[in-house]
Amino acid sequence: MAQYLKRGKPADERAEDDEKVRKTVEAILSDIETRGDAAVRALSEKFDKFAPPSFRLSSSEIEAAINTVSARDMADIRFAQDQIRRFAEEQKAALRDIEVETRPGVILGHRNIPVQSVGCYVPGGKFPMVASAHMSVLTASVAGVPRIVSAAPPVNGAPHPAIVAAMHLGGAHEIYVLGGVQAIGAMALGTETIAPVDMLVGPGNAFVAEAKRQLFGRVGIDLFAGPTETMVIADETVDSEMCATDLLGQAEHGYNSPAVLVTNSRKLAEETMAEIERLLKILPTAEAAAISWRDYGEIVVCDDYDEMLEIANDVASEHVQVMTDRDDWFLENMTSYGALFLGPRTNVANGDKVIGTNHTLPTKKAGRYTGGLWVGKFLKTHSYQKVTTDAAATEVGEYCSRLSMLEGFVGHAEQANLRVRRYGGKNVPYGAAAE
Repeated sequence: MAQYLKRGKPADERAEDDEKVRKTVEAILSDIETRGDAAVRALSEKFDKFAPPSFRLSSSEIEAAINTVSARDMADIRFAQDQIRRFAEEQKAALRDIEVETRPGVILGHRNIPVQSVGCYVPGGKFPMVASAHMSVLTASVAGVPRIVSAAPPVNGAPHPAIVAAMHLGGAHEIYVLGGVQAIGAMALGTETIAPVDMLVGPGNAFVAEAKRQLFGRVGIDLFAGPTETMVIADETVDSEMCATDLLGQAEHGYNSPAVLVTNSRKLAEETMAEIERLLKILPTAEAAAISWRDYGEIVVCDDYDEMLEIANDVASEHVQVMTDRDDWFLENMTSYGALFLGPRTNVANGDKVIGTNHTLPTKKAGRYTGGLWVGKFLKTHSYQKVTTDAAATEVGEYCSRLSMLEGFVGHAEQANLRVRRYGGKNVPYGAAAE
């Protein structure tokens, strides 16, 4: 039976935190819907100390920001976008429109149509998430979205140049310097100066995630992407330094980022706990990582690989780093997660920044029913049908008539009966089922 050498905050305490966030976000969204631009401006002043004449960057402001980015940084951004674009293009190529004649004269098909407007949120806050612009804006562009709106908070009272560069190179049509719930609310609800979008995508803190949750239905969303989660599945093929580094590498995201080690080696578990304490004394971002580890860190020692798999699927962590003597076995048998990182040569940071897969991933067990953001999230699959012969209209109509009457839908039956009478020359009494 699995043993927990360390546990995080109990579920009831986490629920209390969530309730506080819910109420705060509800009030902010209501204010934006009521007062529009005035509310957005007030919120930006309150939370970001930022209130420019216009939150939307002009072409000249975009160019000026990009000109301050070093040549090396621009080259790195282009390299990352090349990897992400290539993988997104391959994913899109796997999706195709279809049309098939299922019976003589009956043609069915579907078309993959891009969402017509998307709002891409790029977190700034403590860490300016340049990579999030690649993941959302660039992927939407590959999908063919005709209006891509992007927003990121100011950093030190100004647009972050590298984020602006990544948004622009990724294909954003409108770039706003707005953060947090006010950015999410403005893009989804619309204001006097910002036309609303059809869909919201991108990661963010707990408040951003809650805003997307509350707005879902009014607009589409990619998924519920809350605080970063990471799980390391490891055996004695790796050492404690590797495990501790990979856990703290994600725990530094914030103060509430779960990090879990699942192993079948008590020795590795104990050594990893000690190594984490050592690294926290030298890690520059230890202030955030230490709190995340204290409140949300867990270490689970399992009896065997089957138990490790069972716990991993139950937790359904956003990121799962697998470093064992059977990595491909976990790939074949894992069913609930955001993304897998297989073997010690890769790591979650690769996926976060550059390797080509998308880093906007499901959290809080959402990996049980959805995958992460990808080019397909920006495409809607719409079906259509065409009946091209009188015989087909008559045949299908007769079945439809009888099945509609079986359910008591007389009006439905008459839609079918009209075609049976007109194209089949059959006398079907009004309101009766076809023979």
